Amino acid sequence: MSDSTVPPVVDLATWQAARDELLVREKAHTREGDAIAAARRRLPRVEFDGKVEVVGPDGPVPFLDLFQGRDELVTYKHMWYDGAPHQGQCEGCTTTAWHLDDAVYLNARGVSYAVVTTGPWEEVAAFVEFMGYTQPWYSVRGVDEPVGGEMGYLSAYLRDGDRVFLTYSTTGRGNERVNSSMGLLDMTPYGRGESWEDAPESRPVLGNVLEGHPSVAGQACWSWRSDADGHATWGPTSRPVPQWSRPGATPVETLGRTGPHH
Repeated sequence: MSDSTVPPVVDLATWQAARDELLVREKAHTREGDAIAAARRRLPRVEFDGKVEVVGPDGPVPFLDLFQGRDELVTYKHMWYDGAPHQGQCEGCTTTAWHLDDAVYLNARGVSYAVVTTGPWEEVAAFVEFMGYTQPWYSVRGVDEPVGGEMGYLSAYLRDGDRVFLTYSTTGRGNERVNSSMGLLDMTPYGRGESWEDAPESRPVLGNVLEGHPSVAGQACWSWRSDADGHATWGPTSRPVPQWSRPGATPVETLGRTGPHH
């Protein structure tokens, strides 16, 4: 390990002083986050028809069923590529789905959780089984917003009897709140290893940083795809890099070459 790739060595008192200085900023950040959450709770609501049908393992059901009798619901809107092999589905969405594989604490607080996607149910069901996801999934193909529409969002809903309301939605880096690994990586000296991070030039970059990739425009690189030769693309034998989230999956032997049922 080169000294140029890690923080300098100091005594404990010097480290504590630097840590205390950073703590002031961290506490301010936390308080501002609390204030934003308070404003979020005061956003207006949008009412829509909760009887609109979505498709799950038991066939078409009203969106109201996703609440499972609770008053609040959070959904993750998983992107979908029709006809793509399993490894051709969204890199970021697959890892997000894995990071919230158990909603028992949400349930205890009166909040249900489900994943929705625009894929046809036959493809979605095969993908969910292959990946081993345990949370409920539903196809919202052909359903208008706020249930369907654009994917890649976290959305929150409120139920009042049979009346249903959209209360909040976020996309992009706002979805990181589900991905606890990101927060833990932010605590490490090497960080996430993404090309957009502010880090000393000598620090290693953990992603496949390739010339001409959109990371130069600030895009995240932790979910790039790689083919068998390490090129940032995807094809019949590729996998998301580095976190294809099905345990034990390898590019050729278990992901399949042609379609979602292989």
